[in-house]
Amino acid sequence: MAPNRPDRRTFLRTAVIAPGVAVAGAAAPALAAPAVTSSLPDIVWRLQSSFPASLETIHGSAEAMARTIAALTGGRFRIEIETPGHFAPGAETLDAVRNGTIQAHQTCSYYYMDLDPAFAIGTALPFGMNARMQDAWITDGGGQHLLDTFYANYDLVSFVVGNTGAQMGGWFRREIRSLPEIAGMKMRIAGVGGTVLARLGVEPQQIAPEGIYAALADGTIDAAEWGGPYEDEKFGFYKVAPYYYYPGWWEGGPSVHLLVNRPAFEALPELYKVALRTAAGQASHEMLARYDVRNNTAIRSLIDKGVQLRPFPTDLLEAAYKASFELYAELAAEHPRFKAIYEPWKLFRDQIYQSFRVAEFSFESFGFAQQAKGL
Repeated sequence: MAPNRPDRRTFLRTAVIAPGVAVAGAAAPALAAPAVTSSLPDIVWRLQSSFPASLETIHGSAEAMARTIAALTGGRFRIEIETPGHFAPGAETLDAVRNGTIQAHQTCSYYYMDLDPAFAIGTALPFGMNARMQDAWITDGGGQHLLDTFYANYDLVSFVVGNTGAQMGGWFRREIRSLPEIAGMKMRIAGVGGTVLARLGVEPQQIAPEGIYAALADGTIDAAEWGGPYEDEKFGFYKVAPYYYYPGWWEGGPSVHLLVNRPAFEALPELYKVALRTAAGQASHEMLARYDVRNNTAIRSLIDKGVQLRPFPTDLLEAAYKASFELYAELAAEHPRFKAIYEPWKLFRDQIYQSFRVAEFSFESFGFAQQAKGL
């Protein structure tokens, strides 16, 4: 996925909430505001999201986080949320956070891989980890320390605020049966996935979300990826590109991040720091659950509308896998910061793949096969 342009302004200025009052959108049991002493300051942060408010599941995680923070601090720590381009042009948002113009940015870190390829690892690498594995690596597998060591070079602190789960592979105007058929194809795709596909003969195109439908419809591009069934259906891609491929091997479990100005974070009272961490974790949990529920409904709706689901050809996947890890080896050789995160990431990924094959994969594979038989 990629950021959009501004479409509306959201200002979450929550009043002081009395103890015991439920937080809108928070999971039960209701969060209650603690007793906040009058000595704690009133603080308002400004946050710019990479996502328009119309994408309520992903943009909504920032809003949910802000509501929880306000509740946990009795309304004394509030976050003003804006859509892309309001506080700073989209491509300059990270600079605005670093120089303190704004305090936070909700985004996918791989949008900034041109600045340093190590930015890509925090969100997703092709043929990386699924959402559970990614969360395990960041939360308890050493990933958060590695990421924050890297982000310290940019005066940033990071928090995971969501995950979409495994994404789809995109919409194609014509069926693809083997690897050679993608040569010369123009596909809207960003990030590391685009770099890998370029090595296989695809011509990656950078097109803003609002322009994807028209580009598919008039043949300017042959294919496009965005996210998953729920948001893809909203864009109406199925009307002009009937073949819906899977999986989106470049985003098997992409984390959405909150990138925060380090001095601003360090200046917070300890209670506010805890509230921010707690709210980010809650928002992350809710986002993945909401995508799972909405994608489950949307993929059924798309099939009813005549969408043709197709798995990527095996030879294409094998070539993409090989090209991906060749690329990572090159990046590690050229970029010390990438190497410092990638090597422990790769070790964790390889080991957790092995352990997941034992119980998780065997359980799911058998159950899926039985359900497919109608049992």
